[in-house]
Amino acid sequence: MPAMTVNDRPVQFDMNPETPLLHALRDAANLTGAKYGCGVGDCGACMVLVDGEALRSCLVTIAEAEGRYITTIEGLSRDRSHPVQQALVGEQAIQCGFCTPGIAIAAAALIRRNPNPSEQDIRDAVPNLCRCGVYPRLVAAIQRAGRVTRRRETISAAPAPGIDPADAARAVPALRGVEEGGD
Repeated sequence: MPAMTVNDRPVQFDMNPETPLLHALRDAANLTGAKYGCGVGDCGACMVLVDGEALRSCLVTIAEAEGRYITTIEGLSRDRSHPVQQALVGEQAIQCGFCTPGIAIAAAALIRRNPNPSEQDIRDAVPNLCRCGVYPRLVAAIQRAGRVTRRRETISAAPAPGIDPADAARAVPALRGVEEGGD
C-alpha cells in the first residue's frame, strides 16, 4: 500500500500502485479540488504540489508518490488566505472555476520560488489551460500575490469559507432537504 503525506496527514492507499494520484486523491481521499480535465497532462486542472513542485497528478502514480509530501488545493490554506487565492479573487481572475485549483497550485509553487515573477516567468510556470480566457487577469493576480508575499501589499478579497449547509438552505430555499419539507 503506497504511503505518503497528504495535506499534513499520513495516508496509505489500498489501491493498485499504478493508480494515478489524481484518482486516489479524488476517489479514496475525497479531495476533489484537483480536477480531471484531459487525463494526459495537457490542461493542468489536476495540479498538486509534490514535495513543493507543481505536478500534474493525472501523470503521477501513487507508487511514484510514495513517501512524498502532497499538497492539494484543500491543503494550500484552510481559510483561503494564501496570497495566490486572495489575489485571484481580488483581480477577478476566476470565471467558471474549473481550472482555478490547478492554476492556484502552479502559481503558489512559482511564488514560493520567485516572489517577484515577470510575465514570462508566469507564462512558463503556469501552463494551465483556461477555457474562459482569464490570462491577462491571471498574470496580474500572480504578480499581486508576489507583492503580498514580499509584504508590499495586502489584500482583503476572499471571505472565509464555511457556510453551514443549514444556513445555505435558508438562503437558497431550493436546497431544503426532504425533512424540511422539500421533495
